[in-house]
This record gives sequence, structure tokens and C-alpha cells, in this order.
Amino acid sequence: MPLAADRRVKILERVAEGMSIQVGDLARDFGCSEMTIRRDIARLERDGFLRRTYGGATAHLTRSLDVAFNARALSMAPQKRMIALAATDLIGTARLLYLGIGTTAEQFARFLPALPELTVVTGSLPIASLLGTRPARAVVLGGTVRRDELSCIGPAARATLERYRFDLAVLGTAGLSARWGLTDFNDEEAEIHRIAIERSERLMVIADGSKLGAVAAAVVAPASTIHTLVTDPTAPEEDLARLRELGVEVVIASTASRRASEGDAENL
Repeated sequence: MPLAADRRVKILERVAEGMSIQVGDLARDFGCSEMTIRRDIARLERDGFLRRTYGGATAHLTRSLDVAFNARALSMAPQKRMIALAATDLIGTARLLYLGIGTTAEQFARFLPALPELTVVTGSLPIASLLGTRPARAVVLGGTVRRDELSCIGPAARATLERYRFDLAVLGTAGLSARWGLTDFNDEEAEIHRIAIERSERLMVIADGSKLGAVAAAVVAPASTIHTLVTDPTAPEEDLARLRELGVEVVIASTASRRASEGDAENL
């Protein structure tokens, strides 16, 4: 029987192929119980990838089901939820937010308080679809859409950003180091994030421990521009110490959080 994380990726692949799945068929194919499959489907629905139906599940209709993206979302999933929950508790009085792209940013969007006076501007189509039915006001940048991340880039996206100033920018990252700061894989996305940072009073970075010390090709901003880093206990202490020396406030998300840890006892 495949491990839970592998099994869930295979479920996503089945949905991507046929747009629907049946619990009984999956249980037979994977050599496990129907209850195990139902737990997998419940977990994937909770994380926004599927919508349950009688006897099975269908793809979530408000977002593209890109298997590579979803498989990446399953990686470090408990840590990402833990980080997101801690980060939403730190927004304070901020009511105009820029929210970046990526799987940790999606978790942040899920935990945002339902405040009618909150406006979230984002270049992420998945995040916009998550927030679009919530009481908060969601604004999507528009422009050219990158297929890999379903993110908005280009002149139209830049023009929308330039119409706003933000109380807080919340960004994930491909890599974060004291020497190179925030880095990204794609320079067009990095450019959008640079503009968002310039137009924000504060910058909060949300990144699991695997991103600390990592470096990608496109430099977004120096580490010294970060006001708060929210990460998890796997982050290397040496990297955290260097960031603290640059004035970055480091918040380690606690596993004691009841909401973040709910349901995480099962191995991913």
C-alpha cells in the first residue's frame, strides 16, 4: 500500500485524468480500505484540491488542478499550515494586504480572519478563487498568467499594483539567505514582488525551514527589508541567527497550535 502522501498524489492524478473518482475503485487499486480513501479525500478537500460528492470526488471547480503544483503543496503541508496560522495572527491592524503566490501563501489565505474591512490584493489566481467567496475583498492583479504558478505577471499586473499602497506584504519565497535575501525562480514574478515590497509599510515572509539557506536565480529583495519571518522548527539555527543580526524578527510557529495541528497526526 502506498504511503499517505504518495496515495494522495495518485488520487490527484486520477482526478486530473477523469475529473472524478470513486472510493471503491481507488480502495481496490491501492490495496487499502475505503475508510482510508475517504480520509485522503477529506484531507484533499480541506486543502482545497477536491470537492467531495456521493461515493467519490470531483476536481475543485474554482481552480486549475495542476498535478505538479498539488504534489508540491503536499510537501511540508503540516509545517505550512502551522506557519500560515501563526502569520495570520500577526497581521495586527493591517487592512490592506498584498499576498504573494505559492502553497504557503494559499494556506495563509485559508486562515485569514473573515473581516469585511480587509482587502487582499494578489497575483495568485488560486488565492483569488479561495478569497472570492469570503467576506474580505479580493483583488486580482490581472495581466499575463504563468501556467506553472497560475500567477499574474507583465505590464497589466504592474499597473494594478501601482494603484495601491499596502499596510503589509506577505510573501512566500523560493529561497532566503542572509547574503542574497529573498530569491525566486522566475524574474517576472520577482519583479511583481519587488514592486509590492516597495509599496508596503511592512514585509512578512512565510517560509518553511527548507527555504532557509536556499538560493534561487532572481533576487527579490535584501534580507534587511524583511520585518518578520514566520517559519517552523526545522529552520537551521545558523541561518536564523544571521537573519536576526540583520534586524529580522523571527517567529517560530509552534506545533502546540490547536487549529494548525488538527488532523496532522496522520503521516503525510
